[in-house]
Amino acid sequence: MLIRIVKMTFQSDKIDDFIKIFEENKDAIRNQDGCKHLELWQDKDQPNVFSTYSLWESEKDLNQYRHSDTFGKVWPATKALFAEKPIASSHIQRFKLD
Repeated sequence: MLIRIVKMTFQSDKIDDFIKIFEENKDAIRNQDGCKHLELWQDKDQPNVFSTYSLWESEKDLNQYRHSDTFGKVWPATKALFAEKPIASSHIQRFKLD
C-alpha cells in the first residue's frame, strides 16, 4: 500500500475554486484503478493550505492515475490556483496500531 500526501497552498481568493474542482472530481479520482481511499484536509491555522491524503495499491497505480484523463483535467486547473509550489510525499506503512 502506498500513501500519498500532497500539500497545496492556494491563493486566498481561489479556495472556493479549488473546493469546486475537488468536489466535481473526487469520485473520478476514487474510482481510478488502485485507489483505495481519498481525503481532503484543510489546515486549521492556514485556511488556504490543503492536503490530499490518498491510499494506492501500488506506485504503478498512482503513476497510471497521473497519466489519466482525469489527472490531465484536474491537475492543470488546480495548479493554476497555487500561491506556492506543492509538496508531495509518498510513504509505505511499516507499523499499524490495532
